[in-house]
Amino acid sequence: MAINVIKEKCKGCSLCVKSCPFSAITLENKLAFIGTGCTGCGVCVEKCPFDAIVKTEEEREEKDLSAYKGVWVFAEQREGKIMPVVIELLGEGKKLATEVGCELCAVLCGFEISGLVDELFEYGADKVYLADALELKNYTTDGYTKVIYEAITEYKPEIVLLGATHIGRDLGPCLAVKCNTGLTADCTKLEIDPEDKKIKQTRPAFGGNLMATIVCPNHRPQMSTVRPGVMTIAEQVVGRKGEVVALNPVFEEGDIRTKVLNIVKTIKDSVSLTDAEIIVAGGMGLGKPEGFEILKQLADKLGGVIAASRAAVDAGWIDHAYQVGQTGTTVKPKVYIACGISGAIQHVAGMQNAEQIIAINTSENAPIFEVADYGMVGDLYQVIPTIIEEIDK
Repeated sequence: MAINVIKEKCKGCSLCVKSCPFSAITLENKLAFIGTGCTGCGVCVEKCPFDAIVKTEEEREEKDLSAYKGVWVFAEQREGKIMPVVIELLGEGKKLATEVGCELCAVLCGFEISGLVDELFEYGADKVYLADALELKNYTTDGYTKVIYEAITEYKPEIVLLGATHIGRDLGPCLAVKCNTGLTADCTKLEIDPEDKKIKQTRPAFGGNLMATIVCPNHRPQMSTVRPGVMTIAEQVVGRKGEVVALNPVFEEGDIRTKVLNIVKTIKDSVSLTDAEIIVAGGMGLGKPEGFEILKQLADKLGGVIAASRAAVDAGWIDHAYQVGQTGTTVKPKVYIACGISGAIQHVAGMQNAEQIIAINTSENAPIFEVADYGMVGDLYQVIPTIIEEIDK
């Protein structure tokens, strides 16, 4: 969309200046001038009493969308190990590919990583695009973007999925810009529209206060990054085989503008929320940071780990590594015990796919009870010790 001023009709009344919600219109020589902040919303067009401002459609380059086929999953690996989110993406990608009626493919980049190909086949990939080169041993934005962009240009996938990891969140936007397409980040749900077979991508929006479903109707490939721990893990079929397509990347001087000089690993207590089968989480209802000590006692008895809501983290009661929610970690444990957590949408978005949700809260009207399978109204400092006592028996 483009907004233009017809100078011959403009009277300089300044109504458009006052009505613009983005302060993108000014008066120059008593005529309206559209600045760079214009979003094309069209409010000024409606407000102008002299029909001096018009909205025009910009010509779009027609792209043959029918040439794009297949669902691709970026098979992120680190030090020769496939990341867990890839197995989730292969499971979800298989569902999408079945509904669309196309192949499920994986794109694998690295050095001396051909041994991982069979693993991708066993988890559902029909075809693996393999880029094996010394330049790809360690992830670099330029190196991986070049290889995968060239593969997309040649083989034209319809859908490209990446894990919303540190690497995926860096690589995804770069590929989207190169491919002149859109990217929906941090998706928690993917589904195929039964009418036109486009992918509908759902993600939390406006701070987690609502869920937005986004489509990409005019560009290809349709691209999404998906939060780890959200999708169901693909089933492994031992011995399953598929087709390998070698990409044979060639790099010239200057193609990769950064060099990895050294990799320093930090030694600290790790919090593996995505792999935990039992999680005991606490919120502001704990009343104090020491409340996590009793949660840890319960978690230890159950063989689980502790977690926290954003409010508890923001209060400084516990490290951000323990946070579950839209701005934290998305989890899918067998049992999720929410203690003193009200149930804000931001938090629920990160744990609602748990197999069993147990809520403990003093307020019977707490929103957390709406998603809980079992709820206990009471003081957690009385309820949890009773549970621990019963476990000990």
